[in-house]
Amino acid sequence: MTDTTGTLDEALQRLHASGPERLGRLTNHAPMAVEALAARGQAGAVHRWLDLYAPKLEDFPASLEPVTDAGWRVALGDPRRAADWIAYFRRKLAAEPWRDVLATWWPRLLPGLYGGSTHPVIRVGHAVRALEQGAGQGSERGPARGDLTEPRLAELAHGLGYWAARHRPLGALAPLPGALSAADALEAVPPIAERAAGSFPERLGRVSALPRWGSAVTDPEEARRLLTELVRAATHRYATHGHGEETMLVHAATAPNAVLRVLPALPRGLWVPSLRAAWTASAAVTAMYAPDEAVAYEPSGDLVAEEVFERALAHGDEHVIKFADTALDVGDQWALGAALRAVELSVPLR
Repeated sequence: MTDTTGTLDEALQRLHASGPERLGRLTNHAPMAVEALAARGQAGAVHRWLDLYAPKLEDFPASLEPVTDAGWRVALGDPRRAADWIAYFRRKLAAEPWRDVLATWWPRLLPGLYGGSTHPVIRVGHAVRALEQGAGQGSERGPARGDLTEPRLAELAHGLGYWAARHRPLGALAPLPGALSAADALEAVPPIAERAAGSFPERLGRVSALPRWGSAVTDPEEARRLLTELVRAATHRYATHGHGEETMLVHAATAPNAVLRVLPALPRGLWVPSLRAAWTASAAVTAMYAPDEAVAYEPSGDLVAEEVFERALAHGDEHVIKFADTALDVGDQWALGAALRAVELSVPLR
């Protein structure tokens, strides 16, 4: 559902004065959450929600030195260079079509999808959806009304810049026996050592082995089919496993869903490596945060997507809103039930 009111663009302009993180390492979720609200027909709630979230925002960081075409590798993965990277992508997106910029940088950034707790790629996924949905309001170079497209291009620059600044590849992973289905492959993921301690980067460093899944795929359409299956399986699994460190486990679904959303804007030759990176991210989050034991769960009643999303909005937590947005993409009763589990398990935004 396209936001034709301009509310999303106003919110993004408001947010672009803030940095991509807060407290030195926590992610600014507001751009992703407001895009989800606008995309799900809740544009009228965007500014009210943003007013509640505003105390968490921090000023945009200072620049150090410009990122250049010749020297970008030196700045890759340096969180101090977030402002420099965002400025770099704003320049690129002002000069080239956004899909061309994305096609160039996606394979460069994909190996570091795991940095920033996977939030950078999730932010890019929301930005791409906003651009795709805004396409009917004007051309890439000429918006139909005011500057409706410009804030969305700027949001893509912020997402790509955050990703480049937090770029973090994984070390070599030992392959474990795999499974035919995504659900079974997630079930086969072994937990990391010392799972109860450490930040996301510290735990990520303990991921040393993951099951093989989808590794033999070479066809782009099959890659998209499997990625869709992975998002469904990870979303369903939250209903029975979200009772551990519930906030973080949502990324096992939202990170691969971000990749899935971006696929149509990418050359088909990038779909297979995108599947592999998305599987590794989902499996790694599962290894780091899933509890040992599942709980019994069965969706009750006939759940309605719009009502489930309204429950997520009333709850207000940014992770709950983004996870509900992914659950609505999946669309079945188990996914909608998983979104309600997130509402039950998470602390509301106040």
